[in-house]
Amino acid sequence: MGERLRARDLAFLTAETPTTPRHNATVEVFDPGSSGFDHETLTRLIADRIAFVPRYRQVVRGVPGNVANPVWVDDPHFDLAYHVRRSALPRPGSLEQLRELVARIVSRPLDRQRPLWEVYLVEGVADGRVAVLSKAHQALVDGAQTVDLAQVLLDRTPEPRELGSDDWHPGRPVTSTGLLAEAVRETVASPVLALDTARSAADTVGRGLGTAARRATTVLNALTSRRSELDTPISGTLSQQRRFVTVRRSLADHRAVRDAHGATVNDVVLATVTGGLRSWLMARGESLGGLRQVRAVVPVSVHDQELEATSVGSQIAPHFVDLPVGEPSPVIRLHQVSYSFKAHKETGRAVAANRIAGVPGFAPSTFHAIGSRVAAEQLRRGIQLSVTNVPGPQSPLYAAGAVMEQTYPVPALLPRHALAIGVTSYDGQVFYGVTADRDLVPDAETLAASLSEALDELLDTVGDGRPKVPRGRSRSSGRSRKR
Repeated sequence: MGERLRARDLAFLTAETPTTPRHNATVEVFDPGSSGFDHETLTRLIADRIAFVPRYRQVVRGVPGNVANPVWVDDPHFDLAYHVRRSALPRPGSLEQLRELVARIVSRPLDRQRPLWEVYLVEGVADGRVAVLSKAHQALVDGAQTVDLAQVLLDRTPEPRELGSDDWHPGRPVTSTGLLAEAVRETVASPVLALDTARSAADTVGRGLGTAARRATTVLNALTSRRSELDTPISGTLSQQRRFVTVRRSLADHRAVRDAHGATVNDVVLATVTGGLRSWLMARGESLGGLRQVRAVVPVSVHDQELEATSVGSQIAPHFVDLPVGEPSPVIRLHQVSYSFKAHKETGRAVAANRIAGVPGFAPSTFHAIGSRVAAEQLRRGIQLSVTNVPGPQSPLYAAGAVMEQTYPVPALLPRHALAIGVTSYDGQVFYGVTADRDLVPDAETLAASLSEALDELLDTVGDGRPKVPRGRSRSSGRSRKR
């Protein structure tokens, strides 16, 4: 019989709605060079590596009567061709077109009757590039039994590791009767399992009541033409569609600000997010009097000797920071953000960026996946935004010989959260990926431009007011205003 879902993993399945699909995604841009990186090559690569993530060939099967949590079982009809898909951009294949395609794909929930992941090979990207968009359900990637598929597809050298396809065959098909009998036996033998099942059922009922209450409030507000008291420029009733925008900047820009002000790159990233939100809100004509701070959850790596030999999933914890969007000074914003992390650093559990890559099972895509799970578990803490910042390798990575040039996280939106931000540093660049609700944030490209301008504003405070390194102007979806 397959492995039973833990209550924590089941929560991500039961909390999913049409407006809040619970999957994370990553979009990567490759230069095929002479490798000939195409759909067939990607399919072969996944077939060669999928044995290292066996859950990617399993489906979730419920137990009749819900007498126990569902189980992961082998998909008897597993079809790799269904999961590895092919798409293309029309000419000219711009980054804007790629972002629009990504937004449409991540808006669609995954098929619960199949393994909970998809990968798209996108051809026709400008300058002969191709893109790979991968998405996986939050219940799938836990950082312990399962890491993100993208982690095992990438190599540190152009010569791919020859691991060889496994001779996989699905296990014996399971029946509803068999699932029920096994659940009864396990429940009798293990009181802990019974308690876990009861906890899962209670959580499901609680989420259902909460959802019903929110829907009733939404209908009442619509009938009375009232705006919900919970609605803000960055929160509201979500639609089923998304927008996705990106910003690409030099890591040297962030380090210049870090060195000038005694901060960390993470501090600079969060100060950039703060300044970007401030500029974007002002461009909208929003009053900052009622929104002086934005409560954000920032998943961070933690070190514990008792956890040292465990998985990356157990070494990521939530950190809460109030982003001072009402503060006009970029330097004060930076210092306020930096101070909020002081207590975390003083615990002795903080992990430096250059050490995070040494954590067993670490990869940027896996960290983003676990970070999103950590953020989702903090909804009751009154958070308004999730920001996941992951330091990646500073040397090129390859897939079947094709060099990865860009990598953007595509974070999932939490209920009533109009925005989610993911950041990955890689090979001398910093890549910001912003997911936004299509209806609540129609001006997402303005936010992208504002993020880049916020970093420029910080760079203007370096030294004599001029940056010590050439500015890496944003390659975002917005236009940079001249200063």
